[in-house]
Amino acid sequence: MLLERIYDEDLAQASYFIGCQAKGEAIVVDPRRDTGVYLDLAEKNDMKIVGVTETHIHADYLSGTRELAAATGAQMYVSDEGGPDWTYGSDFDDAVRMKHGHRIDLGNISLEAVHTPGHTPEHMSFLVTDGAQASAPGFMLTGDFVFVGDLGRPDLLDEAAGYVDTRFAGAKDLFASLRDHFLALPDYVQVLPAHGSGSACGKALGAIAASTVGYEREFSWWGKYLAANDEQGFIDELLDGQPDAHAYFGRMKMQNKSGPAVLGEVAELVEYTTDELSAALERDEVILVDTREGSEVHEGTVPRSLNIPGVDKAATYGSWVYNPETEQRPLVLLAENRDDAEELRDHLVRVGIDSVQGFVTSLDGLELVAPTLVKPEDLDGFERSMLLDVRNKTEFSDGHVPGAYQLSSGRLMWHLDELPAPDAGTIVTYCQGGVRNCVVASALRRVGYDVAELEGSYAGWIEVPGNEPLVA
Repeated sequence: MLLERIYDEDLAQASYFIGCQAKGEAIVVDPRRDTGVYLDLAEKNDMKIVGVTETHIHADYLSGTRELAAATGAQMYVSDEGGPDWTYGSDFDDAVRMKHGHRIDLGNISLEAVHTPGHTPEHMSFLVTDGAQASAPGFMLTGDFVFVGDLGRPDLLDEAAGYVDTRFAGAKDLFASLRDHFLALPDYVQVLPAHGSGSACGKALGAIAASTVGYEREFSWWGKYLAANDEQGFIDELLDGQPDAHAYFGRMKMQNKSGPAVLGEVAELVEYTTDELSAALERDEVILVDTREGSEVHEGTVPRSLNIPGVDKAATYGSWVYNPETEQRPLVLLAENRDDAEELRDHLVRVGIDSVQGFVTSLDGLELVAPTLVKPEDLDGFERSMLLDVRNKTEFSDGHVPGAYQLSSGRLMWHLDELPAPDAGTIVTYCQGGVRNCVVASALRRVGYDVAELEGSYAGWIEVPGNEPLVA
């Protein structure tokens, strides 16, 4: 058996390539939309991708199940559990709809679908048996059910999809799934989750790639509650302190349920000259994405450009500042070269931003403006309509600048009604170190707000002698 973990550091998301080397067939679980990595693995190992599946209707990225099936002719498999509200749409009519216990066989390898609701009602995990070596499962692909050191949060339907109080039923389901389907497994079974540290799908995910049933049983925060059959204690701790859910999660959830658009062969990116870009910006036909770090942006950037600093977190930051449901103007990326621009585009399509049209390699000759900065020692005397903390609510609770209002980076642009009117005065913004702040400040400026960034953000402010944070 060949089992490869493909990990996206940007979204802290893992997909899995599982192949039978004897038969030369493979299946991919929880793929992303830029599918080249799976096609390359298949070619490298002389395998044909014959199946593609996913553990659940994802909220944090746009699924590549339809994309990979279209590229390879592979059979799609999706959950048919969870009730009518969680049934996949008609774009999945060609998929095999799986009930609990469904088996997918590829030569010596079998995957058994296990209905493990809690994070979502339709959630499936997969028990993997390598028949060439064993007669029982040795691995469980747990999706967003069990992570290393944590569990999939059951409140995302409330936080991101507009449901009300589903978190309580979800938490009960999660307790039952652990009791009946996870802890019933032998301790040696390896746990291979769909997310790692940094994901907003849980509150304390470990950075280690894998675990075992026995390790999680013994050392996880939730193990003691299952051992004592303390469902209420489990629910209370599970729901306490979950991080802010990004607003784009709702869009991902709906698109993944109905069926993400298939990209197919993407068009070649246009390389703009600065004169061409200047004219397009003047006509308001395109949006420039400044991909430089904040220190460079603060020296001068194109007015109304969006800041997405570098490729490493391009999908994450892009999802905060560009909403393809309300914005149709294409994006032009500042990039070193074509390869870098294509890599940036690959990240953005993972969150359904399919509108990258071109790139430019320099800003020379373009009109530039320097964003306003406020030194921490000048903050008290700076006239403003609001002091805005764009960190998560858990960070805000641990300590914040007195008088600040909290609205996290991933939710800000969907909740502008909580801000003063754009003409009400200057909003001063800060995050922890400045990166998130620079990103969302660019988006606020683009829609007409006068924004001043707190230089050094919270970390800079707290270093000033005499500054005392408030703790909620």
